[in-house]
Amino acid sequence: MTDRMMSAALTFVSISIFAMIASAAQEMPGNGVTLPAVIHEVKPDYTPEAKTNRIQGSVWLTVVVDADGTVGSVQVSRSLDAEFGLDDQAVKAAKQWTFNPGTKGGNPVAVQITIEMTFTLK
Repeated sequence: MTDRMMSAALTFVSISIFAMIASAAQEMPGNGVTLPAVIHEVKPDYTPEAKTNRIQGSVWLTVVVDADGTVGSVQVSRSLDAEFGLDDQAVKAAKQWTFNPGTKGGNPVAVQITIEMTFTLK
């Protein structure tokens, strides 16, 4: 790919929260537990190396949304690209998200969710 083609290429990252996963320290949605709602999301950067190598696809992240609405732990649950940095960029972006926290009985609680970040070159 030439530099001109590369600079003309548009990159898009789509992000969706699509699944909930329970663990001992977090609540499972349902039975009075509500889902966290995104207030602010940060889109990950597409690394030049990933663009050059035409890496596209999804990174799945397991994220704990703490009771204060900030992101606690973030782990890659399905990798797209550890070599050219897209996994790291997805984690870096997710750590900057903020949420209205999930609740149980009207009180904020930590909830574990899965976020899918999709990297697409156009």
